[in-house]
Amino acid sequence: MKILVVVDSINIEDSSGSKANVALIHNLREAGFEILVHHFTRKDIRLKNIQTFNVPEIKFNPYYFLSRAQRVISRNLKINLAPFFEKKFGFSFTFFNDTNSIAKALKKESFKPDLVLTLSKGASFRPHYAVLKLPHLHDKWMAYVHDPYPFHYYPRPYNGVQDGYDKKEHFFREVSKKAKYSAFPSQLLKEWMGSYFPDFSKTGIIIPHQNAKYEIQSNNFPSYFDVSKFNLLHAGNLMKERSPEGLLEGFKIFLDKNHEAKNVARLILLGNASDHTEMLNRYQKEIPEIYANNGNKPFDEVFLIQKNVSVNIILESKSEISPFLPAKFPHCVEANKTILSLAPYYSETKRLLGENYEFWSEADKAEKISNLIEKLFQLWKQNPQNTFLNRKDLDEYVSVEYLKEVINKLNLKVK
Repeated sequence: MKILVVVDSINIEDSSGSKANVALIHNLREAGFEILVHHFTRKDIRLKNIQTFNVPEIKFNPYYFLSRAQRVISRNLKINLAPFFEKKFGFSFTFFNDTNSIAKALKKESFKPDLVLTLSKGASFRPHYAVLKLPHLHDKWMAYVHDPYPFHYYPRPYNGVQDGYDKKEHFFREVSKKAKYSAFPSQLLKEWMGSYFPDFSKTGIIIPHQNAKYEIQSNNFPSYFDVSKFNLLHAGNLMKERSPEGLLEGFKIFLDKNHEAKNVARLILLGNASDHTEMLNRYQKEIPEIYANNGNKPFDEVFLIQKNVSVNIILESKSEISPFLPAKFPHCVEANKTILSLAPYYSETKRLLGENYEFWSEADKAEKISNLIEKLFQLWKQNPQNTFLNRKDLDEYVSVEYLKEVINKLNLKVK
């Protein structure tokens, strides 16, 4: 089977979305499918044993010149015209030029796929917009939807409304109608998006974020990490809506109750946390057992630490529901260390871990979080292997074999 993948970026260092996309691409190849990747990374990046094509940007196009003129005006006159144009057209001139560039490249492609898979990141969905312009691909198109879209369809506390929201909504309704298949990383996200765009409920399948093989380039631990300690790690961006206060306070209460833990327990937070800088600085100053790096670390370093901590933490926003499957979920499963899930009761992470999974709490329940950390600490003291996750069912769920089974069930007419 031949699969054409159209993707925003294959640079695993630029976002968790790109990491998830690259893992999916690798696993499709590992499953035995013939893969060609069209990407818009703006860097010459190659994937091992996979044919890639870096889509060139069109530079002789009205949208290109308009986007550059807008940047010059913004820089020199300090006038931000983006909200005005996005309200009028729904998207930026750069977005239109990028999607035209992708569509042009696809029109010239001689590769004859059995399936066209569009992957995106953040809130752009440029590959989807490009393929929407190409009706001859719609009968073999699978639109992968990694997050709710548009932004006003996010669950609370994410409650913003983007400029041109109505045009973005129209765009995604067209995607839901024209794509023969749709795919979602989580069951809850499929149900969530299907409530706004009913066609997704008819065409949707679940392809979870993948556990792809990744060779760590260096086994040297950074200076802030002592593998002999009881280490709890949260790796990932702490957005404004994703407050770490309950976790920080829970760790503080745990230390206050367990004085012997101060010599061996460490809470490590890696990732951009600019919205919580003051809070993190305050807790770090009071509690030296907390290490918070407000910025991005190389994936190689983060993955090495994930595999060698005692507990991996998945922190989500305080909400009634979290339909997302965090991109780091398969990394945490592969690390085989207990996952401390801080999420709403109705969340995909909790659903997968199971109704009776012990180490779950809502993100703001500091007292409960401290009790869970204490239980994990006591288990670790008895034997560090007691904190192994050991979930074969989850290993299989994010595996190549499961992915192959899902794709083969589509019964595509393979040439």
